[in-house]
Amino acid sequence: MTTVERTSLRQPDVGHWRQVTAATGPADRPAAEAGVRLAYRRAGLPEPEHIRWAASPREAVRLVTAERETLGRSVRDTIRSNPWAAERDRLHGQLGPAGWGERWNATGARLWDTTQALTSRIRTGVVDELADGSGKDEVSIRLVLLDAVLGQHEAAWLCAFDTSEGSPLDGLAAVARAAGWWWPFEREAIVCERPTELHRDEAGRLDRADGPALAFPDGFALHAWRGMPVPGEFLDELSALTPERIRAEENAELRRVMLEHYGYDRYLAESGAVPVHRDETGVLWRIQLVGDEDVVMVEVINSTPEPDGTSRTYWLRVPPTTRTAKEGVAWTFGLHADVYDPVRQT
Repeated sequence: MTTVERTSLRQPDVGHWRQVTAATGPADRPAAEAGVRLAYRRAGLPEPEHIRWAASPREAVRLVTAERETLGRSVRDTIRSNPWAAERDRLHGQLGPAGWGERWNATGARLWDTTQALTSRIRTGVVDELADGSGKDEVSIRLVLLDAVLGQHEAAWLCAFDTSEGSPLDGLAAVARAAGWWWPFEREAIVCERPTELHRDEAGRLDRADGPALAFPDGFALHAWRGMPVPGEFLDELSALTPERIRAEENAELRRVMLEHYGYDRYLAESGAVPVHRDETGVLWRIQLVGDEDVVMVEVINSTPEPDGTSRTYWLRVPPTTRTAKEGVAWTFGLHADVYDPVRQT
């Protein structure tokens, strides 16, 4: 095996690329611009005459739309798609189908879902802000977004390949480590700053209750609660919620967000809910919501006392079809009530 082959089979650092994806703060502009010029050279193209900076993908789309004639044709395929495909085919040939599958599962697949969800949300946010309501306008914006190289958000696929100095993908990797999305054109390139803020939950979804979950230097921002897009002004209400306000919300998805933030147990206690069934496993509660499925929960007491001798109460959300407390507790263990008969509950 040659030195080149051994290098290309080196296991990439997934943790490093995970950090690249989540990086916030000012871009390293000198490093990013050097990476852009290197990516052009690796693709066999002349370096761009100018490199311009945008504060966010939204600003970049506006710039591309306004100055498309000045920028020249898009060279994204030449700079990004073709080198990536060539490296994929080469590595697939070296490793074989099974070996390539193992490598992808150990590298890029570990970042793919989270990264794709984030980029999809950014694209949707840009379209929502810039589209004028006409289908033609929305299509043109989406086409501009498809011309982007995703910079730091290319980490999932870059992670699977050799991106060390001298490799065909080293320029693309350099930009990814230093900046956000960028648009390569024949005469000029436009490069975006990275986000100033990024807040996600343990599942990697955009999530923040007291401000934007993702924000850029120019004010372009996305608000979300556990991955679900929400209006920014909606979050301002969460600190002053009441059971009455929750019941009055007509949007079922937003009402679920309110309930999660407020706490189902607190809502039960303050909304005058009554138990519909109780047995040796716990108490079943049901909340009827207009225009939405019922919220059904089982109240259970931990049979293992805390160090201070007290027993904690837990609330388990169960399917709306649940009719007994035992059925609900059994469901949380993936069992039918008829076969659920624990010796001791913990």
